[in-house]
Amino acid sequence: MKKIYLFTAILATALVVTFGFFQYNKYQQEPAIPQLKERHGPISTSSEWLNTKAAIAGLQRKLREKPRDYRSKLLLALAYMQEARVTGDHPYYFPAALELVDDILDAEPSDEVLVYETTVAKASIQLSLHQFEKALETGKQAVAMNPRGAAVYGVLCDANVELGNYEEAIRMADQMTSLRPDLKSYSRISYLREIHGDLPGAIEAMQAAVKAGFPGLEQTAWSQVTLGTLYEKTGDLAQAEYYYQRALAEYNQYAFALGGLGRIAVKRGQKQEAMKLFTQAANTLPEFSFQEELIRLYQKQGENAKAKATLREMLAGMEEDQEAGHNMDLELANIYMELQKDYSKALKYALKEYERRPNNIDVNKTLANIYYHQQNYAKAAAHIQKANRTQSQNADLLCLHGLIDYRLGKMAAGQSLIKKSFTINPFQNTALSTEGKSLLVSSLSKL
Repeated sequence: MKKIYLFTAILATALVVTFGFFQYNKYQQEPAIPQLKERHGPISTSSEWLNTKAAIAGLQRKLREKPRDYRSKLLLALAYMQEARVTGDHPYYFPAALELVDDILDAEPSDEVLVYETTVAKASIQLSLHQFEKALETGKQAVAMNPRGAAVYGVLCDANVELGNYEEAIRMADQMTSLRPDLKSYSRISYLREIHGDLPGAIEAMQAAVKAGFPGLEQTAWSQVTLGTLYEKTGDLAQAEYYYQRALAEYNQYAFALGGLGRIAVKRGQKQEAMKLFTQAANTLPEFSFQEELIRLYQKQGENAKAKATLREMLAGMEEDQEAGHNMDLELANIYMELQKDYSKALKYALKEYERRPNNIDVNKTLANIYYHQQNYAKAAAHIQKANRTQSQNADLLCLHGLIDYRLGKMAAGQSLIKKSFTINPFQNTALSTEGKSLLVSSLSKL
């Protein structure tokens, strides 16, 4: 009898071990769940952060219990996309979100709605990583699954804008608005009107976006800041300041609102106030544009050591972004051109971007600017024509166009464009605007 009991015990132990082994292998085969990172600074003390942590902890618990709960996995990916916006930690959260949506799509779930929503999310992540061709292709896959979803047309609008397919972008924005007129669709209409030279119409559409937003949400604060930026571009600093302050009142410590107030302080000659605001913004969100503004201020004030240290830190952060799959070539081109005056290096990055999207007006504007500084005015003129093909009334663009025309001997046309740029925005404060203003003063003194 003892032998029977012993055999039974051994068999039971073997079964338990075998079951445990298969269970272990089962869960080992499931991809690890990307973890939420702790926030730091002002954004770590808000009630929104407490709610976010609780929601994400709940999703992670569900996935530990049911690794194939693909709906929870998609919701976690969307939460990480939003966390990337809020924290600026793009190198971690966008790849984490992409990993989650790829896990879902690789599993080929039978839920068609889930597959569609996951495909739209993937296209949105690719847009955020500046993988515009991939985003366009993924968006087309999604619209083939469901041509009645508004979100996919937003993705297709953005991808076409970035690739320079502006007529198609307008068609996609119209389709999106007809399906769901809301903050997201109005903001896209606003941007398309802006780049086609209709600044009053752009302001009107962004006002509609602000009204459609729910107070206190990050998306609403973003639309308020974007509306403020439009007013800033037209020289209405009072209205711009109003919307930046309003965003701050509704969404505490919103870094982009702080940055907007910093730009206004620069234009009003309040350099110390600007320094404080940009520093506060940079400490809240590791966004390279705030560091860029600080570097400009350091350079103007002769604080070269601080400028170089901040530049090294910024470039290191951008390199981390690049390694995470975020294409930053256009941003790097502008940084090397404007902050380091290294036009050869700037040109290298700009041409890489031009190979990917030769019809984009911002890419062509950057190339025109670089060639202008290299005194290659013929090439600058070719790219400024492409940059101006949507008839944009951007003051910086018009000023650059005027300077190029002037250097090519079209003095009257060049002066007219420079004057027009200051009529649109009298508070320009770039190296080009300084040169344009000096050129106008010199021409008047010769009369």
